[in-house]
Amino acid sequence: MSPQSAPQAPLSLETVFAPVRSQTAFEETVDRLGTAIKLGLLPAGERLPAERELCQKLGIARSTLRQALTALGQSGYLHAVRGRGGGTFVVDEPPRGADRSELSPTDWREICDERLAVEVGVAVLAVSRATEAQLRVLDELVVGLDDCIEDYPAYRQADVRFHVGLAELTGSSRLVVAMTQCQGRMSDLIHHIAHPPEVLAHSNAQHARLLAAIRANDVGAAVSTMTEHLQGTEHILAGLLPG
Repeated sequence: MSPQSAPQAPLSLETVFAPVRSQTAFEETVDRLGTAIKLGLLPAGERLPAERELCQKLGIARSTLRQALTALGQSGYLHAVRGRGGGTFVVDEPPRGADRSELSPTDWREICDERLAVEVGVAVLAVSRATEAQLRVLDELVVGLDDCIEDYPAYRQADVRFHVGLAELTGSSRLVVAMTQCQGRMSDLIHHIAHPPEVLAHSNAQHARLLAAIRANDVGAAVSTMTEHLQGTEHILAGLLPG
């Protein structure tokens, strides 16, 4: 199963292109688009909307958008094509994250701590806010994840969509953005380690248990399952990352 055919979650580009709220609009725009590219929410070869449309969606000035697009181009995430059929496109192979030698225990543990705080909070809210229709979409993602445990790029893309989909269950756009940012930082970490199918299968079994807890309105089970899920990733990082 290829990354392009990974199962889709309810996440839409409306999340990626939601209005920028920060006073530092340039930095937040770079972060938003760069993270979306790294997570595959803006896939390789994707053409971005026209500048005017992007400015309207993000709520920023055209000069700010152009600065952000230039920075992303210089960093290797985007490229511009001139002439008929041209525009700004996502590159075929975005740059990789930091080298292993640049990672420190403090850095990656803080990223895991942030993820724990965000995702456990999401699980708590999802219990009281999720609809059955939303949960059925995530059920389908869990089934799809089982089908691609031998193909880590496809698995990771679907895994990201699952977790961002959990945040969407809360109805909070801020939590969706926070979850997306956490997943982007986690992707930078976990691409450094091996991904045995057994580990992926175990992780997806936890996804299924989490959905069952949410569907049963069991806050305690949702929190404990999410905590177990995230701490499992941290243990793997602790064993395989340098330091």
